[in-house]
Amino acid sequence: MSDEARAARSLLSARAVRERAHEMLALCEEDGLAHWRYDASKMQAIAEFTLAVMRENYPDLHVPFHARWRHFVVAGEDRWAARAAHADWTSAAARARSEFDLAIVSVLLDAGAGPDWRYRDSNGQVLARSEGLAIASLDMFAAGLFSRDRNDLLRADAARLATITDRELADGFQSSDANPLVGLAGRTALLNALGRACLAAPDAFARNESARPGGLYDRVGAEKVGADDVLRAVLDHLGPIWPSRLSLGGVALGDCWRHPAIRRADATNGLAPFHKLSQWLTYSLIEPLQRAGTEVTGVDALTGLPEYRNGGLFVDFGALVPRNADQALAPQTVASAFIVEWRALTVALLDRTAETIRQKLGRDANSLPLACVLEGGTWAAGRRIAAARRADGAPPLQIVSDGTVF
Repeated sequence: MSDEARAARSLLSARAVRERAHEMLALCEEDGLAHWRYDASKMQAIAEFTLAVMRENYPDLHVPFHARWRHFVVAGEDRWAARAAHADWTSAAARARSEFDLAIVSVLLDAGAGPDWRYRDSNGQVLARSEGLAIASLDMFAAGLFSRDRNDLLRADAARLATITDRELADGFQSSDANPLVGLAGRTALLNALGRACLAAPDAFARNESARPGGLYDRVGAEKVGADDVLRAVLDHLGPIWPSRLSLGGVALGDCWRHPAIRRADATNGLAPFHKLSQWLTYSLIEPLQRAGTEVTGVDALTGLPEYRNGGLFVDFGALVPRNADQALAPQTVASAFIVEWRALTVALLDRTAETIRQKLGRDANSLPLACVLEGGTWAAGRRIAAARRADGAPPLQIVSDGTVF
């Protein structure tokens, strides 16, 4: 492996995300960033607001992990659990593979719906944003849209994913000119790429049967596994699916962007990694592993997720203040320095918020990991404050999305 490739692989970890995010925050505290200022005096109010939301959502403070499974619960009904309870699983591993299939496909389809899209489920309930995307993807999965086997609907086969079309996804999402879903073509391309990646790597995705995303369970499922090891597997084996962005030494860097403030003496100089969807997916794979009997350790090694709700929380409370207010009003690209700074600052401030909340509750990272603070938590608080500030509940920033980052 070349020195450049070795340096590139060092960016494929939660540790790299956290280190560089906190470097960005340190620069912001010194008033050294071009696009954002930091007002630390707002952080106490953010922690108190988030804790109040946590207590409202989970009065006993037994908060589950921030994961895709939460979005399959509508009006108190856990729709995946209801389906899984009636499935004829041949083993715990068989259920885990199916849940890996569902989580991977659903997370990849979760990247921002836009403000105008809605999904009407079979009960007539109208859902939007992440909840709507989740239920739509679950309904497609349960109907066998991603399966090649009419006798085994609850699966996603690589060969099927590789050929799914825009029209099929549009129908599944009820997307139309009158009900537009942002980034539909990007989602299709991502599922196609996922199918091809699984077919090209049978050792990782097809140990016991035909290739499928759920085959990754056989790669990581064991008596004990670290959360960061699960993330590494996700980044290693799913890395090829992301659209061509930055690469280094032949290694695709995924959700990693340039920013001149990040200084290194090697080939990673000027690079800020986030791996938002990969970490969101990793959080979502933990529960299937646990249900199958795997002990997952080091969950707090993963970072917070730099996206609309978590990041919007700090903007709406005034902890993060744009130097140019017009930039906050105009659509920004994911690659812009304005957004890269905001995302890095979000990761670092989520760590600080979690620590403040733990101190208030007399808890530690083992009893209240960041994954629970996100769920309880900062994501819900970000949505709550957005609804209070804007009639449509939209986040405070506009980001041009292709459906593969947020």
